[in-house]
Amino acid sequence: MKEQKTGENGISFRQCDQDTLEVSLSGAWKIGNELPSAEGVRERLESASVRRLVFETRGLTDWDSTLLTFLLKIREYAGQKQVQIRDEGLPQGARRLIDLALAVPERKGARKETKRDPFLVRIGEEGLRFFQSAGEMVGFIGEAALSFLNLLRGRARFRFSDFVLFLQECGAEALPIVSLISLLVGMILAFVAAIQLKLFGAQIFVADIVGIAMVRVMAAIMTGIIVAGRTGAAFAAQLGTMQVNEEIDALQTLGVSPMEFLVMPRMLALALMMPLLCLYSDLMGILGGMLVGVFMLDLSFAQYVHETALNMELTYFWVGLFHSFVFGILIALAGCLRGMQCGRSASEVGRAATSAVVTSIVSIVLATAIITFVCQVLGI
Repeated sequence: MKEQKTGENGISFRQCDQDTLEVSLSGAWKIGNELPSAEGVRERLESASVRRLVFETRGLTDWDSTLLTFLLKIREYAGQKQVQIRDEGLPQGARRLIDLALAVPERKGARKETKRDPFLVRIGEEGLRFFQSAGEMVGFIGEAALSFLNLLRGRARFRFSDFVLFLQECGAEALPIVSLISLLVGMILAFVAAIQLKLFGAQIFVADIVGIAMVRVMAAIMTGIIVAGRTGAAFAAQLGTMQVNEEIDALQTLGVSPMEFLVMPRMLALALMMPLLCLYSDLMGILGGMLVGVFMLDLSFAQYVHETALNMELTYFWVGLFHSFVFGILIALAGCLRGMQCGRSASEVGRAATSAVVTSIVSIVLATAIITFVCQVLGI
């Protein structure tokens, strides 16, 4: 009998005869210990004409799943080389666990396979998802319109207390952040305008630029972006959480329309509060420009107010209010739509809130471009 021992730290080999290899295991085969890998056995199987593999474990003091993983890898290597395995020398517990692991075959498709689709396939899938999302959005807008008609007929069912609560959340609670942002935007507009106007000694026209810009479009846009990040995301998160908790399914089971009970009060509250927030933003923006004009451009308070009122038209206020009203509807629709489309997991709630903010801001920019173009055509 030819003997040959190699390796250390828990494993050695002995060539029993011409086609039999004995693998001796010793020591404690446990997680955390420094143990040899199964690559040594694989190299032995490839370098020698082995047809049978046996084990000797009298020196094995302790073991856990590390030993089982090692033995399963050896079985895989032996199967590739068509080597017969005799496991009588293994501990009885290890043999039983290995038999149990091999009793149920691996389910087809259980392993995660990374597959990258061709470029054109990905474009097609994105296009299909886009059209599907557009169809869902059109359907949602249609349901919202029908719910509004039911409201006009007095048939819409929602709690008035919820509507009052949403008015407070969309309006009064948004005043601090609207005040800060609008004041700073007014100051920034005044700084930018003053850089060029000071070259011609025309600092007084800072009042015209700040007043018209804020009243006509800037106040509405900045308020819309603030409300999109604050209220639109909140609507999506609220409805998304209700979707996860199956509360919306419960309402449908009870015969209550989620569109009327959940979406309608939110949409009405935001559409009513946005013009009021826009008016308040107009005031804060003009005040910010006034601070720059009075304290940095040597203009008097009376001069600034007179110049602002002299070139301000009522039409500018109506255009700004119309902007804000449209923005309120778009933000409410985007937030509620993404919330209703939310999946059934906590991570989907975060995605719904993010998607609501992105959709709202994109809608605000597109709506601004369209309204500005129409106003230009009509000469408003």
